[in-house]
Amino acid sequence: MKHIVLATLLSALPFYSASADTTTKQRAAESKKVVKEFMGQLKSELQFSMKAGGPTSAISVCKDRAPAIAKDLSNKYGWTVGRTSLKLRNPENVPDAWEAKVLKSFETRKNTGENVKPMAHFEEVTENGNSSFRFMKAIPMGKPCLVCHGDNISAEVSLKLKEAYPNDKATGFKMGDVRGAFSISQPIK
Repeated sequence: MKHIVLATLLSALPFYSASADTTTKQRAAESKKVVKEFMGQLKSELQFSMKAGGPTSAISVCKDRAPAIAKDLSNKYGWTVGRTSLKLRNPENVPDAWEAKVLKSFETRKNTGENVKPMAHFEEVTENGNSSFRFMKAIPMGKPCLVCHGDNISAEVSLKLKEAYPNDKATGFKMGDVRGAFSISQPIK
């Protein structure tokens, strides 16, 4: 796999490398917009579900609605839109090699003191003769997320998680950790 690193985003978006061309800047801005749309829809549905039925109700939002939102956005934009993590809950979100590399770099950046909230990365990737623009935005662990992803999960939530995700690895997180990332792949024609 040939990687051409165009830019690494270091604080709040949009940040672009001085060497990034206009098309790259546009792709990064468009990706940021789609991630914001994904985050907004998911957050809204999670908040509604938490208020209506508590954390056990919210589990179905992440299990069922998040993949549906990703699919809708993928169809709407003609890209691949999703979420992934190094500590998976949903086995359908396994990171590919590029995503795993970026997630590991997010962990390294966090461990050197960088704030996770604005953390992102993009680059052009060529695999098997096909080029794509790849973009990832870190998902920081927030206080509401600890109810299902922290290290002090209630028995009721733990039981529901085991039913929904028998091989769950997405627990034990602390505030400010990298929970995972939103991931976008735009084909370059």
